Amino acid sequence: MKKKYFATLMGLITFLFIWFYAGSQKKKIVESKDKRPNIVLILADDLGYSDIGCYGGEIHTPNLDYLASNGLRFTRFYNTSRCCPTRASLLTGLYNQQAGIGEMTTDRSEPGYRGYLTENTVTLAEVLKSAGYHTAMSGKWHVSNTIEQPTKEDQLKWLNHQAYHPFFSPVEQYPINRGFEKYYGNIFGVVDYFDPFSLVNGSTPVESVPKNYYHTDAINDTAVSYIKQFSKEDKPFFLYVAETAPHWPLMALPEDIKKYKDTYKVGWEAIREARYNRMIEKGIIDPKDAPLSPRIEQELSWKNNPDKEWDARAMAVHAAMVDRMDQGIGRIINALKQTGKLDNTVILFLSDNGASPENCMQYGPGFDRPGETRDGLKISYPVNKEVLPGPETTFASIGERWANVANTPYRYAKAQSYEGGIHTPMIAFWPEKIKAKGKLNNHLGHVMDFMATFIEIAKTAYPKTYQGHLITPTSGISLLPVFEGKEQKVHDTLFNEHFRARYIRDNEWKLVSLSGDTTWHLYRINKDQTELNDLSAKYPDVVKVLSEKWRQWANIHQVFPKPGK
Repeated sequence: MKKKYFATLMGLITFLFIWFYAGSQKKKIVESKDKRPNIVLILADDLGYSDIGCYGGEIHTPNLDYLASNGLRFTRFYNTSRCCPTRASLLTGLYNQQAGIGEMTTDRSEPGYRGYLTENTVTLAEVLKSAGYHTAMSGKWHVSNTIEQPTKEDQLKWLNHQAYHPFFSPVEQYPINRGFEKYYGNIFGVVDYFDPFSLVNGSTPVESVPKNYYHTDAINDTAVSYIKQFSKEDKPFFLYVAETAPHWPLMALPEDIKKYKDTYKVGWEAIREARYNRMIEKGIIDPKDAPLSPRIEQELSWKNNPDKEWDARAMAVHAAMVDRMDQGIGRIINALKQTGKLDNTVILFLSDNGASPENCMQYGPGFDRPGETRDGLKISYPVNKEVLPGPETTFASIGERWANVANTPYRYAKAQSYEGGIHTPMIAFWPEKIKAKGKLNNHLGHVMDFMATFIEIAKTAYPKTYQGHLITPTSGISLLPVFEGKEQKVHDTLFNEHFRARYIRDNEWKLVSLSGDTTWHLYRINKDQTELNDLSAKYPDVVKVLSEKWRQWANIHQVFPKPGK
């Protein structure tokens, strides 16, 4: 009996030991799970400062508005004024010339103008992958040397999907060779939204797309698929969603265009004034510090515009493209909700530059612009606005007057260093950290700050060397304290140069010049945010000091290409 009792007792003790041991081990496993947040970085292409609803726009963007109402909206955030330079700075944490892309993707054989992310750089994906993150990207790359065929005829056959060539840039410059485990998107900068050129999956060219293909949907749906794949593991992920919308050509789905068919018939002046008033109501701008700048090319009023129908349609297509992008972002948010990842995910949204004033119709086919569709239909470049934009068979853009509206209340647009070119909306969403939900934040930030921010979030370090190369130190400042509601230092100075457009922002002052004019203009930027009162004649000593600072920065940061380059 005693033996039986003893055996029972020992069995119970053994059971309890195993139970407690298993429980403690399970607890250790739970505690060892990687709790670092996921990071989703969404970059719009040629989006104006006031286009989306939460920044004063009339375009329907409920998903971006949701992120804003549950996160922070930044009112002083900067890009580098154009597509590929901004992407270079954003991806590397450097000024874009330091990263090798001072202009576009052509190699100028100058250190700051190589046209690709040079060997002295490390990307966000490379740093985060080394820190134990999954990494993926969907969308527009545009930071590698783009390959052209020997003749324009050969290039057009390629663009028109009538010829096959395996690579669109040197493959070692592709995203999958710069830290991204997965990639789907376009290597070149401009695409036909219904049948994109330079489309790849990993490094494999995508030779055909489904009949109902629309590129914005594909970019966002690919991002959703990556989220679902990565969410199966207890490992954080970094996802870079590089939208092409609303960059020209103006191509959108009919059901989206229909929503805005009458919206812009009231014209440039009315839409711009309505946006400005909403921005004041939302507190995004203070009218005493940011009066509405004069309308560009104002000699033509909407009332006297002979092309009202075409122009109203153009802006309607632009709005439809932004609307469709927002729908896709909604699917990304839902995927994070469904996988239980939303609360511990940082979502950041911004634009690569101000809205584009370009008249792409005058360019015609060539380089990255097709002349025909895959099945041989001629593509129109309606210089005289004789064909309405929207379908695949028309290459068109909104032009400088609507771009001026999209960039309300600022002057100028994409490619310039005035606020209309470099000032971006920026939304930060992170339920577990951001408590000041729906608030505006005037922290002075720059796209190069994402590197320092993600390094701090991922609890890793910026490398001094990578794959045998010395890495240029980052100039970025982490935004993490700002997300947490704490004080954070800001940049003492910010600089830019792009095709001779340049600026230096130094405390209360901003010194700036246009690409076609080397004359410096001086503004007391905090009190003159729309750059209306040039004080250069009144304060020549300030101009002298700041221009010399800019010159010193330019010399250090490889800003000068050789004459004629």
